[in-house]
Amino acid sequence: MEDHEGRGSSAEGLSAGRETVARRPVTLADVAREARVGESTVSRVLRSHGSFSERTRAQVEAAVARLGYVPNRIAGTLASTGSRLIGIVIPSLSNIVFPDLLRGATGALDAEGFQSVIAVTDYDEEREEALVASLLSWRPAGLIVTGLEHTPGTVRRLTASGVRVAELLDIDGPGLDIVVGYSNRSAGETSARYLVARGYRRIAYLGHDLTRDRRAGKRYAGFRAALAEAGLPLHAEERIAAPSSVEAGRNGLAALLGRAPDCDAVYFSNDDMALGGYFHCLAAGLTVPDRLALFGYNGLDVGRLMPQPLTTIRTPRVEAGATAARLLCNDAPATVVDLGFELITGATA
Repeated sequence: MEDHEGRGSSAEGLSAGRETVARRPVTLADVAREARVGESTVSRVLRSHGSFSERTRAQVEAAVARLGYVPNRIAGTLASTGSRLIGIVIPSLSNIVFPDLLRGATGALDAEGFQSVIAVTDYDEEREEALVASLLSWRPAGLIVTGLEHTPGTVRRLTASGVRVAELLDIDGPGLDIVVGYSNRSAGETSARYLVARGYRRIAYLGHDLTRDRRAGKRYAGFRAALAEAGLPLHAEERIAAPSSVEAGRNGLAALLGRAPDCDAVYFSNDDMALGGYFHCLAAGLTVPDRLALFGYNGLDVGRLMPQPLTTIRTPRVEAGATAARLLCNDAPATVVDLGFELITGATA
């Protein structure tokens, strides 16, 4: 087992390209000034109640969009003076990575006396924008989101809300407030250098849709860059249009080897896909790693329990969720926390 953690924290780079989260939320009065109408008119438009012209509606809606204003659903209720809600927005529940993240976050939130509200985007940035707007309307104490890339509308709402934000599982780029994760690009580079050092030269890639999973895209870019440094092209690749799964990995490797049967190693976008690839090798009589080496990503328990433990990168998902939750609950300053990752040599590469 080789350790590549590189832990540390830094607040540098948070403002590059995007502002850090504003502490004063955009108010109904701000919208009224922007739209050049009265606050009562804004209220009527937002509630779709009472009289106003279509021109006035358009002015108010345009002002809301420009400012990223989110109506307060709990205004006027008997809610406590301070919110104890933390919204958590994740891409998937079928990928064990995100239940691990939730386990860490909810455990820490429970210990601090906070309640979580969970939403799932299915790797759809437009859906993330709608879910963030919905959660913000309940005026949570904070939001935990996955990754650093969001739609402009999501960024506007987050920065205008005054709510603390933690972005998880990536540090390759500017953050909005609190960032907790590791370098996906570096993980890809480390994976490629390991395979090259082990003598593999006809190295292929098998993964899912990189336009939806930005973190997988960063690993792919790092992997190819490290191969290029070694003077090697990517020998072949197969992209699966469907979400990553064991079945997609098995079918994808069969398709990949059908086109490039001389591959000597395959880098998978995650352990689920690599496990499926291993099943294909068993069915096809391909010895691992003598005939074909397999390298995964995430360090899932199922990979460790394979007849030949999977060679992979282990990521600290539970720790990332717990760290972000504690920072939010304690109103920590904006920061970047690099939790690092760990290379697991395994027996498949």
